[in-house]
Amino acid sequence: MDPTSAPRGCDPSISSIFYQLCDLTSVWGIVLEACAAAGVVTSFMLFVILLASLPFVTDKKRKGMVALQASILVFTLGLFGLTFAFIVDRYSTSCVARRFLFGVLFSGCLSCLVMHGLWLVLLQRRGSGPRSWTLWLGALGLWLVEVIINTEWLILTEVRNPSREPTVPDLPCIIANQDFVMALIYVMVLLLAVVLIALPSLKHKHKQWRRDGAFILVTGFFTSAIWVTWIVMYIYGNRVFGHASWDDPTLGIAVVSNAWVFLCFYAIPEVCLLTQQNSEQEQPPDGEHVYPARTLVYGPNRKESEPTQQNLYVENKAFSMDEASIEPTKPVSPYGVYNGQPQSCVYQPTEIALIAKRLKAMDQGLGIPRATAPPLNPASGRSSLSRSIESLTSQELS
Repeated sequence: MDPTSAPRGCDPSISSIFYQLCDLTSVWGIVLEACAAAGVVTSFMLFVILLASLPFVTDKKRKGMVALQASILVFTLGLFGLTFAFIVDRYSTSCVARRFLFGVLFSGCLSCLVMHGLWLVLLQRRGSGPRSWTLWLGALGLWLVEVIINTEWLILTEVRNPSREPTVPDLPCIIANQDFVMALIYVMVLLLAVVLIALPSLKHKHKQWRRDGAFILVTGFFTSAIWVTWIVMYIYGNRVFGHASWDDPTLGIAVVSNAWVFLCFYAIPEVCLLTQQNSEQEQPPDGEHVYPARTLVYGPNRKESEPTQQNLYVENKAFSMDEASIEPTKPVSPYGVYNGQPQSCVYQPTEIALIAKRLKAMDQGLGIPRATAPPLNPASGRSSLSRSIESLTSQELS
């Protein structure tokens, strides 16, 4: 290595493969390095905040999503770290990391998003989703598929390659761009699944779960746009414009931008909603109505119907004919005397009470007068009645 060939901004003592990290003449490496470093710090802080918020989570359903969200933050942190493999120059170690970790890290993030979207669909249809450990195991199974695919691909292309020559340096870096993209077909299938599985959640009856579905859909939409852009530039665009050396910057920019999409459109909103109180209450099923409890406080203009009081006094048959003649011919409402004003507390004795009081006074004085039965002749009933009243009056005067 010639010390005089070090670019401006780099120390002559460092290796030439790290010149892109400090070369001031090509600032793309420094910009990507700064964005990746900021992403590493942000992902780590969000991971700590997520774990610290667990004791304050009141919604059990949201608490079950913490495992998936923590896994996404771990994979996103790995994506920011993978960016440095595209900034440095190609050599055997960096090329193996690119080929293996690119699909593995992206499949980890997308697998968690697929399981979260599936949980929202099951919650909408059945009213309750599967347990959190079941979702995490499902995401782990989807992620292991890409791990197996990339492991077999590396073994078939590097270890058991019959055309391998010992004199060829950095053999893992000798790979066509089309082959690199074809190895990521499973990741593209997961990306399509993220977009499709988030659509039914937009019609959820609860607003908070509609927002979760919207976060997943927006994340999948921007991820799809980034992937279409970098694949077109990586396979066709750079060669058409005569910039074949921009293959590594294209992949590095795609990794950093997609990692920030995972943070800004999914991880950060989910962490903010984790400890938020749910203002929505579960609505009753269709056909059921919730009636308010009956209040025990009555206003001045409200009146409960009084129970029918039994007459404790024996009605005198002698007065039955006169009382029957003054009864109204039309039915009278029991609320006819109610005028909307509060009832008075003044005691008003009834006729029966007055008669009973008079009988009691007569018992304490001369004796209890005996009532005579009315005559059988109806014509003489009126005269006998008048004679009994006159006798009662004469006794009181005496």
